[in-house]
Order: sequence, then structure tokens, then C-alpha cells
Amino acid sequence: MPEEELNIESQLNQEIYTVIKHSDANNQFFADKDTLTFNDFLSNRLSIIFLIREGVPYSLFSLIQLYTPFSEKDWSKFLDISIKSLQRYKQSAKQFKSLQSEKIIEMAEVTNIGLEVFGDSTKFKLWLDTPNFALGGVMPMELLKDSYGKEMVVGELTRINYGILS
Repeated sequence: MPEEELNIESQLNQEIYTVIKHSDANNQFFADKDTLTFNDFLSNRLSIIFLIREGVPYSLFSLIQLYTPFSEKDWSKFLDISIKSLQRYKQSAKQFKSLQSEKIIEMAEVTNIGLEVFGDSTKFKLWLDTPNFALGGVMPMELLKDSYGKEMVVGELTRINYGILS
């Protein structure tokens, strides 16, 4: 994994630790931990639910944005808000609403799986932007706009990871 991706992961680990430690709802899951990784967080569904309900803070989103292969325009489409609204979130440093927070976490999960399968962001992005026979000839990126499509993409990534090609 390139050094830049490792640095982003390190920052993500620090930020998720900070966010979780300052969250009353999440303390019950990680209260006894002195360290917390982003992968720890993603593997705890209840913790994800509580963070989504509280709202993902912009500070965490900005790191997730760097971690994923998605452009600002992609994020605007995923979150169903304008790029200008995204910039306002940045300026005000406020938390995203539940629906947007859920989408942010979903895209982080997809990226986590994609990086595990392909090894780096460039290869993963190429796969996302290439029409896929197993997905009906549709580019995986197009399917990420809704939850059912996201599940199809995750399913295909899982099959690729296990060497099951459709």
C-alpha cells in the first residue's frame, strides 16, 4: 500500500478514536480501549448505527473523502447535495444528517473492501469505472448511488476476493 494511503489510514484511526471517545452512545462499545482503528469501528454495526444517528462530523468525512477514490462531484451525487453545500459543511464544521451519514459510512465500507481486494486505490477506481459483465454491464460506480446497488457491488467484490468470477 502506498505511503500516502497509510498516512490517511493513520489519520482516520486517530479521528475515529477522537469521534468515538467524545460520543456518549459509542463509549459503551469502546470505553475500555486505549486505541481504536477505523477497521474496529467498521466491524461494529451498533457503533456505526449510533454514529449515523449522531451524524458524521465533517472532520471525519474529510478523511473518509481522502481515503476513498471518489471525487467531490461523486460525493455530491452520493449525498444528494450540491458541491456548494458540501463546502458549507466544511466551513461550518457541522455534522451531516443521518441519511447522509449513512451514505458516508457505506462508501467507506465499500472502499475498505475494494482496497482489500485490489490492493490500492487506483486499481479499485479503475474497476469501479469499468462496465462489469456480472453487474449487467453497468459500471459499479453507477450502482453505488443506492443501497441495493451498493450491496450488488459489495457482493461482486466479495466474489472477486474469493476467486469466484461470474
